[in-house]
Amino acid sequence: MSDGPRAFEEVVARLDYPMLIVTAAADGDRSGCLVGFSTQCSLKPLRFLVCISQANHTAAVADRSEHLAVHVLDRADLELSLLFGEQTGDRVDKFAACTWTDHRGVPVLDGPKAWFIGRVVDRVPLGDHVGHVLEPVEGELRGELELLSFQQVRDMEPGHPA
Repeated sequence: MSDGPRAFEEVVARLDYPMLIVTAAADGDRSGCLVGFSTQCSLKPLRFLVCISQANHTAAVADRSEHLAVHVLDRADLELSLLFGEQTGDRVDKFAACTWTDHRGVPVLDGPKAWFIGRVVDRVPLGDHVGHVLEPVEGELRGELELLSFQQVRDMEPGHPA
């Protein structure tokens, strides 16, 4: 039997979270990152929580954004996940390497089959991450999804430490 924190780490390392890309824009800056910590957190009213590492370039832009775009990734989006998970906006313009359109002032990636934009209704400090509570305001689903999950990207070299 392991101690509490070690046992916790061993258990959650086996969970298979869906992977998302969250994009943000504020004051002429835009950014986006791969996110593994997220969940719907209310039915009435509709709310979704996305957690962004404070070490990530996207954190500072997201903290100033009125809306965030959440892209649900299909297994076919692996290359896009590598762009937004292994590269850092400190050194690379990720949006120059993919196609996207502006919705409500936020970049929405053209590739993923599913996305939604949420108005930020609250921000919650959560240790080394900030939780952004979103109220969905716009979105699209095109076809069926075969979700890209954590176990499929776990060997990725992150642009910033987790």
